[in-house]
Formats: sequence, structure tokens, C-alpha cells
Amino acid sequence: MSIIDWIILCATLLFIVLYGFYKSRTTKDLQGYFLNNRSMPWYLVLFGIMGTQASAVTYLTGPGQAYTDGLRFVQYYFGLPLAMVIISIFFVPIFNKLKVITAYEFLENRFDLRTRSLTSFLFLVSRGLSTGISIYAPSLVLSSIMGWNIYFTNLIMGGVLIVYTLSGGARAIAHTQKLQMLVVFIALFITGYLAVHLLPGSNGIREAISEAGKNGRVNIITTGMTENGFDWKDKYNIWSGLIGGFFLALSYFGTDHSQVGRYIAASSVKESRIGLLLNGFVKVPMQFFILFLGILIFSFYQFHKAPVYFNDANRQLALATPFASALNKIENNYNLALQSGNRQEAATYKAAYKTTLQKALPNIDINDNNYIFLKFVKENLPVGLTGLLFAVIFISAWGSISAALNSLAACTVVDFHLKYFNKGGKLKNEYGVSKWYTLGWGIFSITVAMFTQNVGNTLIEAVNILGSIFYGVILGIFLIAFWIKGVGGKAVFSSAIISELIVILVYRADVVSFLWLNVIGAIAVIILGLIIQMFLPVENKKAAL
Repeated sequence: MSIIDWIILCATLLFIVLYGFYKSRTTKDLQGYFLNNRSMPWYLVLFGIMGTQASAVTYLTGPGQAYTDGLRFVQYYFGLPLAMVIISIFFVPIFNKLKVITAYEFLENRFDLRTRSLTSFLFLVSRGLSTGISIYAPSLVLSSIMGWNIYFTNLIMGGVLIVYTLSGGARAIAHTQKLQMLVVFIALFITGYLAVHLLPGSNGIREAISEAGKNGRVNIITTGMTENGFDWKDKYNIWSGLIGGFFLALSYFGTDHSQVGRYIAASSVKESRIGLLLNGFVKVPMQFFILFLGILIFSFYQFHKAPVYFNDANRQLALATPFASALNKIENNYNLALQSGNRQEAATYKAAYKTTLQKALPNIDINDNNYIFLKFVKENLPVGLTGLLFAVIFISAWGSISAALNSLAACTVVDFHLKYFNKGGKLKNEYGVSKWYTLGWGIFSITVAMFTQNVGNTLIEAVNILGSIFYGVILGIFLIAFWIKGVGGKAVFSSAIISELIVILVYRADVVSFLWLNVIGAIAVIILGLIIQMFLPVENKKAAL
């Protein structure tokens, strides 16, 4: 990067950090550190929800997802608006009435402590692992810029994020996410404009879309139907999006405390609802635009020479092995094929390059989808904008990861520490203990990031797959709590454990796409809970509704 890019990058990040410190003044207790004393207006709720969900993973690998698989990933979000309506009507009033610090406190009142602890534990596992993947995404950027080892970069990035999160708690996170989202939108719109502007001759957005369409990338709606019937393993289609995506969104926004913590910090039920409903209105177009950047970049490379391989770090490692001459020969043939206009032959050489690269680096995942957007930004954006785009990736990571670490610490303190290690008493130093747990989860997430390099998917897919393994079961527990009063704690606890095992077995068997795991988990908990309860005495537990 140029000196100007570095100045813009550092100045943007410094401004965000200083603004967060300035806004971090709050009471030094659990309500202040985790919930900003329940004082946030609807627009901070909205930016908090969007900023927590849209991490660096979204902006870094979303365009790469569309580049390789087209726009059909947007169907994943089709069930989200309806989920926002249901959460606003049913979930928000209950959480607000009980004045909970975590979403899982309600479950102890409805069932028992054991069920509350199990549900919170499932959240901690899923969110802790996902946060590690989210740390890895900005580390990719820093590693690419500086040429650093990715493991060293994970330590640097994770350390900065821990300090950033410890500095202010929920109040600082909410206010900085407001600025982050504004900077993100500005930078992405400029990137989209330049991707079209850099097309040769008189080609514009219409020609870019046409070129992407010829290559099967403008596939917004797909049915999942084949000549053999519905393909349950098809990841993204209208049915998996509407049904599986609905269950996933209902669980993520309704029971995942990294999101619940954003809207229960609102000043009223009305403010929570406005933030949630506006998120449902904005999220699908926003995600569509991020994916749309991917097909614009795809069209750009139809008019310009695309690299044979997008991950420069892996390429350099492979060229230091005995396979260097074979790789150079394949790359030369690839370039000649492109020059002659034979894209089919070039695609064959591109596949051969990856095959040879895997032989050169047998223990490294050679999937380069996560590097497509990064490569385009580095090589084609003008001086200044490159620094701004990298700043966007960093600050979006800070916003989402700091919110995740804050929620992980909240659940550990409230659902476990106060229940098992400080029974019946009030913490002498709530603020200090909360920060220690934030530090602990930060270290855990950095450790997970160290093992993320060989994830095998685009990062955005990896995060969603991981969540789907747990979210369905968590949602099933809450659905019983809200609407099936005859099922007690013993039945729901047993059904949750069995259902989680079923979901893991189904995932390992690879018989359905990951979105359907959310449906399977939720329905399994409900059905098994009803069956098990038939063999147990009815529990006289207050429904807390």
C-alpha cells in the first residue's frame, strides 16, 4: 500500500477507537458494562444488530462467494424479515418484562437451572468458535498487507480486539458500530462504482450483469429441483432460504445473546422493535449489494486477466518447493490461453494449477475464494480508497467481535459465575470480573483462529454452518418455553441433548444442506420433549409469560 493508504487506514482506525473511548462512560456494573443501562435508542439498536451480524467475514468473503457461486447465497436471508416480526411480537416483550441480562435467565424461571446452563453452554460453544473465525478474517488482510505469518497476525489482531473490547463495554460498542456502518456503506458503494468504471471501453453495469449472467452468476432464485427431485444437499435455494433461513434467523436474533444483548439494551420495547424491524427491512438489500460486488468483480476479470490463483501467500510458499517449475509452466500456459481468448482452456490450466499446488502444500487448504475481494482491492483500487477499504474490514471486525466477546463474558458471568461460584451473593467487583472473562474469551477465540486456515469453505459459509449445528436445538428449547407449557425442565433437557446428537449425526452424514439442520434441531427438541414428558410427572413451574 502507498503512504496515503496507510495514513487513511491508521487515521480511520484511530478515530473510531478514540470515539469509542469518548463514548465509553457508563456505570461500572453488570448493567452498565453489558447493557449500557438499557438506554439505547432504536437507531443504535439497529446499527448494533447490523454491525454484530455483518463482520469482516461478510465484507471480505461475501463477494468471493458470489464470484464463485453467483447470487443465490442471498436466498439464505429470505426468511429473516419474517423472523424479525415474530421476535418483535413475542420475544422482545418477555425479555423486557423480566429485565434479564442474558437471554437464558428466562429459561431457569420457566424450566430449571440445569436447562438454563445447558442452553447457555451451547451458545458459548457456538459463539466462541464463530468468533475465532471472525478474528481470522481481518488477520488475512493484515497478513496480506504486511507479509506476516498468519499465526503471528492472529495474535496481533486478537490482542488489539481484546484491548478494544475491554476499553468500554456495551456503550462504546454501540456508538462505534454506528460510525462503522456509515463508513462501510460509503466504502462499498465507491468500490462498486469503480468495479464498473474500470471496465474497458463503453462497457457499463448493464454489460457487467450480462457477462455475469452468461456465466451463470445472476442466479438470484433457484428451486433446488433436479431431474431426480428436490436436492436436499443444495445449499442455497428458495426453500432452504425461506424455511431453513427463517429458523436460523429466529434462533440467531431471538436466542443468541450476541444479538439479544443488542436490543434488550434499548430504552423500551418500542425502541427494540423498531431496530429489529428496520434490520429485517434493510438486511436483504444490503447482503444482495455485497454479493453484487462479487459478480461485478467477476465481470471485471472477464475483461481483464484474472490471476491463476488469488492467494499470493500460498503461491509464494509453493514456489519455494520442488513443484515451482511445474507451477510456473502451468501459469504460463494459462496466460497464453487467456491471451488467445480460449477461456475454457484457461479454466483447465487453472484447475491443474490448484491440483499441483495441493501437491506442493499437502497440509494447507488451497481454497482461494476468501482472497478474491482482497486481491481485487489491492491491485485495482486507487490510492487512498485501498486504505479506506482495509479500514472498513478492520472496523467491521472490531464491531462484531467486540459485541461477541461482550456477550460471551455476559453469559459466563451471569449464567455460570453467579450461579455456581458466587451463589446467592453479589459480586464485589462486577466490572473487574466481567473484564477478566472478556479477556479469557478473547484468548480462546485467538486459539480457535489459529486452526481456521484449513476451514475448507469460504469463511462466511463456515460461520453459518457452525451456527446451524447448535442454533436449531437452542431455538427448540425457547419455543417450548414460550408456547408449550405442558413440557417441563427434565423433558426439555433430555430432548435437547438427544436432538443435538441427532443434528451432529445428520451433519456428519452429509444428507442435507446446513440450513436444514436448524429445522431438524428445533423440531426434534419439540417432538422429543413432548414424548419424554408423557413418561414424566407434570412439573408445577411458572411459565413466566
